[in-house]
Amino acid sequence: MRKLCLAVLFILTMVFLAGCGNDQPALSNSYKEKNDNQKINIVATFYPLYEFAGRVGGERVEVYNLLPPGVEPHGWEPTPRELARIEDADLFIYNGAGMEPWVEQRLLPVLKNSGVRVVNASSGQDLIHLSAGEQEAEHAHVHEGNRKYDPHFWLDPVMAKKIVESISLALISIDPSGEQYYRNNTENYTNELLALDREFSAAAKEFKNKELVTSHSAFAYLARRYGLQQVSVLGLSPDAQPSPAELKEVVNFVREKKVKCIFFEPLVNPGLAETVAREAKVKTGVLDPVAGLSDEEEARGENYISIMRKNLAALREALS
Repeated sequence: MRKLCLAVLFILTMVFLAGCGNDQPALSNSYKEKNDNQKINIVATFYPLYEFAGRVGGERVEVYNLLPPGVEPHGWEPTPRELARIEDADLFIYNGAGMEPWVEQRLLPVLKNSGVRVVNASSGQDLIHLSAGEQEAEHAHVHEGNRKYDPHFWLDPVMAKKIVESISLALISIDPSGEQYYRNNTENYTNELLALDREFSAAAKEFKNKELVTSHSAFAYLARRYGLQQVSVLGLSPDAQPSPAELKEVVNFVREKKVKCIFFEPLVNPGLAETVAREAKVKTGVLDPVAGLSDEEEARGENYISIMRKNLAALREALS
């Protein structure tokens, strides 16, 4: 009887110890394999990075877009609460080509030893270097630091593909158990981006005009990829104000090249583009830099691919 009691006591002790072991907290280190019930927490600075992360991560991630719907990203800065959200993330993704100077100036030093994995989307990209004159003009509109590169590289579908692949590698390093899942999602989405690239390439061969006149200088990478020449009424910063001489220069260019359309953006005041168009007697159109979605676009289920196809349709109408 005494042996039986000891045996029961031993079994109960082992059950108790096993139960205590199961009460251990979920893995909190971002570089350890995640629990089945714990999603990877991702923060992205603006919409394209948010979408790319969501498409790669799928059901294994939670992605937060710092930029509110309908807000133009140039010059925007996060609140202290949003900065705290970044410090609590597993993965932080930012543009890295000078569009968010607050990241390099104030955030990266804080994140250095925090365990947050950081993806600089511009790393390894063939960035367009601004001329000395362009850098000087930008300095008046950038709140911190000096912008040396054009930051709009996500509008080139091939460069967007490279961003997606960088995000995929970061997620695999954080969550090795999901490697095949992330690779499958990456392959599916990059195939969509390559299909988009083929559509633009085929259309560009039929463009009779190669001059792309825009209100905001956001389409240099798109123009470079598909053999177009971008001329902008404004600089890289959409809040810049061109001089009368600069406006006259654009009007003369439009007349000389027989440009049919001047493009403005959904999140930028079209006033200047309309002024030039009226002076040059040409029409205006919309070309979207896909930096953010409005509430209405989100409700319609718009995304990077669908908006880029709308851009392609607008270019076909204006340049063919």
